[in-house]
This record gives sequence, C-alpha cells and structure tokens, in this order.
Amino acid sequence: MTNKNNDLPQQAAESTLGLNPVIGFRGKDILTSARMVLMQALKQPIHSTKHVARFGLQLKDVVLGSSELKPESDDRRFTDPAWSQNPLYKRYMQTYLAWRKELHDWIDTSSLSEQDTSRAHFVISLMTEAMSPTNTLANPAAVKRFFETGGKSLLDGLSHLAKDLVNNGGMPSQTDMTAFEVGKSLATTEGAVVFRNEVLELIQYKPVTEQVLSRPLLVVPPQINKFYVFDLSPEKSLARFCLRNGLQTFIVSWRNPTKAHREWGLSTYIEALKEAIDVVCSITGSPDINTLGACSGGITTAALLGHFAASGVNKINAVTQMVSVLDFTLDTQVALFADEKTLEAAKRRSYQSGVLEGKDMAKVFAWMRPNDLIWNYWVNNYLLGNEPPVFDILYWNNDTTRLPAAFHGELVEMFKTNPLLRPNALEVCGTPIDLSKVTCDLYCVAGTTDHITPWEACYKSALLAGGKVEFVLSNSGHIQSILNPPGNPKARFMTGEDMPSDPKLWQERATKHADSWWLHWQKWITARSGESKKTPSSLGSKKYPAGEAAPGTYVHER
Repeated sequence: MTNKNNDLPQQAAESTLGLNPVIGFRGKDILTSARMVLMQALKQPIHSTKHVARFGLQLKDVVLGSSELKPESDDRRFTDPAWSQNPLYKRYMQTYLAWRKELHDWIDTSSLSEQDTSRAHFVISLMTEAMSPTNTLANPAAVKRFFETGGKSLLDGLSHLAKDLVNNGGMPSQTDMTAFEVGKSLATTEGAVVFRNEVLELIQYKPVTEQVLSRPLLVVPPQINKFYVFDLSPEKSLARFCLRNGLQTFIVSWRNPTKAHREWGLSTYIEALKEAIDVVCSITGSPDINTLGACSGGITTAALLGHFAASGVNKINAVTQMVSVLDFTLDTQVALFADEKTLEAAKRRSYQSGVLEGKDMAKVFAWMRPNDLIWNYWVNNYLLGNEPPVFDILYWNNDTTRLPAAFHGELVEMFKTNPLLRPNALEVCGTPIDLSKVTCDLYCVAGTTDHITPWEACYKSALLAGGKVEFVLSNSGHIQSILNPPGNPKARFMTGEDMPSDPKLWQERATKHADSWWLHWQKWITARSGESKKTPSSLGSKKYPAGEAAPGTYVHER
C-alpha cells in the first residue's frame, strides 16, 4: 500500500452497490457461524492440534527465512516494497499469511457440511482481513508517511476517523461527498422534465443532431441507485453518446420513496412506466419505443415486457439489458445466509420501517467485500491521513436511495422462489408473466469481472426470453460494463453467433473485439430505431410541455 490513493477509486468502482444486499444477513448469522467454528475446534481436538503443529512448522520456516509464502497476485495490500525487501516486514507478512492459510485449510479438512464450510470461510475471512498487518500503524506506508509529514498524517487520520464516526456511521468514507453537485458537476446534459407522476419523472434530453431516428429510447435505471449513472460526466455519459448518434433519448428518474410509500411494489413501478411510455410515444409520434434497463431496472423492464406480452400490447420494439439478472440462482456470499429465517427477517425489518435504507444496503455490501470497501479506506483515510478520493462513480454510489417495503419484499420472494424461470409463476398488474412469450429482439450486456451480477447468470437470464438475443461480454466489472465510452485502449468485449445453453461454451466460441461495446450496440440499436426525420424544434409537446430543466427534482430528494 502506497500513500497514493489514485487506484482506490478504480478498486471501489469494481464493487458498487447491486441487488445482493437486498437480502442481507444479520449479525446473529455471523455470530452463529463464529460459534460453530469454535465448537468445531473443540469437537476435533486432534484435527486442530495437527493444524497448530503445521502452523508451527511454517512459522519455523518464516523465522529462518526459508518460507516461500507470498501474497496472491490479486492481493494489493502488500505492494509496498518494504513487505518483500525488509526482513522484519517480510517475516511479519509471512506469519500472517501462514496463519490465514492454516485456518482456511483447517476448515476445508473439518467434518463440516458444504454450506457450513462456506459460512466458516466467510467468517474467518472477515476476521483475518480485519487483522491484516496492513491495517495497523506498523504498515510501512503509514510509518513513512508519519515521518514525511512530521506526524501530521496521524492527526489528520484521527480527524477523519472522528468525522466518520459522527457523519458516516463509523464506516470509512469512500469519497468526498462535497466535491460534486448533481446538476452542476454531474448530470449536466441539457434536457427537461416532460412528465411527472408520484413514482417517477420522465426526462427528455435535447437532441444535438440535425436529424433524429424516429423510434425513441427509454432508459430505465435501477431503483436502488439514482439515474444519473447514465449521465455522470460528459466524457462518461451514455445519454450524450445516444444523442450524438441521433437517438431520441428519455430517461426515468425514480422518486426516492419514504415510509409513506411502503406499499409500492413491482406493479406500482410498472404502472408508472406504462404512463411514461405513453408520454414518450405521444411526444415523439412513434407507436412504439426501444427500452434499456440496468440491474433492478432490467428486472422491472422484463416484468413489463411479460405484462405487455400477456396483454397483447406491442409498445416495445427492442430491449437492451445491462448487467441484469433474472435467474436468482446466484453463488454469492449473501446466499450463504439466505435461509428462511434470514429472508423473513429482512422483509419484516423493511416493512416495520416502511423502507429499506440504501445506506444499510451499502454497509452490508461493504462487509461482503471488506478489503475493497473498508480496509482500503481505513488505511488511506486514517493511517495515511489522506483525504478520501474525489471520484464521480463513488459519489453516485454513495448517493443512495431507499426501496419501499413492498418492493423489497417482492425482491426477497424472487430470490427465494425464482419465479421468472417458470411460466406464470409471477403476476404483475393482474397478469401472469411468461418471458418465453416476449419475442422482441434483446441485447444483453454483462461483465467478465462482475461479482454483483455474474456474467454467467446474466447469460442464463437472457435465454429466458423468446426473441432473438445478442449477448455481449465486456472485460469489466459491474459499473464499468455500463460506463464504457469508446477510446479506452484496455476495453475489450466478446460476441457470439449463437446462444448455446452453456455460457462457458458460448465463451469458447465467442469472437473478441477491441474498444467499447457501446460502438457495437450503437449499430444494433440504430438498426432498430426506424427512419431518420427532422429534429423537433423543442422538447416535449403541447400536451406534455417541457418543465423543470434536467436532472429534475426527484434526483435531489434525500
């Protein structure tokens, strides 16, 4: 760990908030698993003694300098040269690595069930990562920083700690939340609110080309985050990219619900979307539209498509789904504790309070990935005394929203029963959903390093639809799969001609491409956006006049 924090934003951006924390886990679950580990040690004294002896032998090698233990290639905690070059620091690190390794080996060879083994690994990881030598004042980067600053780094770190204890629930701040302002430094693309109901604002963006394509695009963001991830900064704005390519672009801005909206469910959001679609069609004169849904917005879009298919309505021509999972059979850490009691407790807590707080979800998620989302910042903010990094993605990720209790409960039930996999198992707006009856073209984007919505799960979800599917795999994580503007020399993506049932088989057969998938999608969406026509002279229409300037009012609600 160096005293530079330039890589922190990128690391954290790979770990942005997704649907997983909707399920959550209780402190009781962690304590129960910890107690189970302790009892297992007592039940198997010979087994435990054997591993203690093995640790002793490894410790001897460490002391003698003959140990070959070293961090894994993706472990960024020990990058400071002192950990490999200074004999004392090297032995300190190797002792820690030997201890951690032996604990996990002990778990693997214990007589625990598969699920209990996974839970034990999770608990042990939480403990060992917290006790990493990089998290102490002995961290060589912290020591060097102390002497470089004449002790000021320690005082600054204590000041940052005090602020976080008061203002951030004791969690290390990921970014400076005063560095940006929505509507001034973020979400600055010109547009206006053309429709508002209780659930959403509909923003139409001002075209920048002399002609536009006749069929408009409606972007449906996740309810878990605010919409401006699609209009973050000018160079990362998908909205601006769409406008430059002649797309009539509309984006939904969800209202941040309060306790008064506890009864809002999936059908509530779909009915609101149906109103927005009618407005888009009315303003543009198009009989149908294209849609783009991301994460939980993709779930909402899929349910809407199923509802339209069941109702015989043809208002959506083609669909783009970004990092969206409809098959909830996820192999994630949260699923370890997703038993009946935990799931029911999650529903009960949100219904009692009326909403599920975004900050609470963020805390759960942080403890799922503590090295990336907690201890990195512990070192940067407190041990090194650095200010939290200034990064627009992290600002957006920390600008959390709430979920209404009813919708949260439905997501929990989806996690439990996986209804979208079975025809007519889910009902919305009075109609049963069968995704196989959804026959419009589908463009599905996933990321190879996305641990929130794993690409294999996105792939299997795409197979649920009955139309022609274009599956694209980006070489990036969750948020980078969305924010993928052209020109990045490291950007790569894969496409395939067919869609076998096995995602790994698709990957083997796929064709690799350089640059951003945005360019590939632009050709796909343009081909499905109708003929060109003269750009309208103004936003909105006589029936739906342009109101407040983008980004609107709902985005500012806390």
